[in-house]
Amino acid sequence: MRTETLSFDTAGGQTSAFVALPEEAGSKAVVVIHEWWGLNEHIRDIAGRYASEGFIAIAPDLYRGKIATSAEEAGRMMQDLRIEDGLDTIRNSVDAAREKYKLSHFGITGFCMGGTFALLAACELEGFSAAAPFYGDMPDDEILRKLRTPTIFVSGIKDAWINPEKVAALEDAAEKYELPIHTVKYEADHAFFNDTRPEVYDETAARDAWALVVGFFNDKL
Repeated sequence: MRTETLSFDTAGGQTSAFVALPEEAGSKAVVVIHEWWGLNEHIRDIAGRYASEGFIAIAPDLYRGKIATSAEEAGRMMQDLRIEDGLDTIRNSVDAAREKYKLSHFGITGFCMGGTFALLAACELEGFSAAAPFYGDMPDDEILRKLRTPTIFVSGIKDAWINPEKVAALEDAAEKYELPIHTVKYEADHAFFNDTRPEVYDETAARDAWALVVGFFNDKL
């Protein structure tokens, strides 16, 4: 695996993406959207894991270089990030990666805030062949009903934020609008995939979710 920085312009100014590339050149690409903390080492590590599985992993920096050091700071940074700006950054990261690495099909995943943006992007942006948001919030039905991208939505039933009631509402919307989305629920808490947070990390759930999502992306990309 090798890594590099991909710089690109957005409507809100220049930013970059961390890119992890597999040893063998390939055409499968996954966009990884960071949590409310920012593009930290944990997200870079996840990008590296995708590269180890043969994917080109692109992790755009929605915060333009800022990384939170406390939950309070992360909350403020997330609140300050406009939805339109985040989606524009994702769109431009895909355009830049498509041009530089000659890609045509992308998957998208994300965690916490990144899960929110991954699902939004799958609804609002063109060019995604698969999506796997982890415990992100759901958009309103008028946005959700636009979803045409095959999607796995991953959540934990102990999650107090993306709680079982919210996931049930997503399932109801999926049935009502015949959306290509499948939910997967674990006996785990919010952020259970984050192995840098021992208070919530669930190794069994994380390993199972990883195998599921990698298989899904291999199938769809």
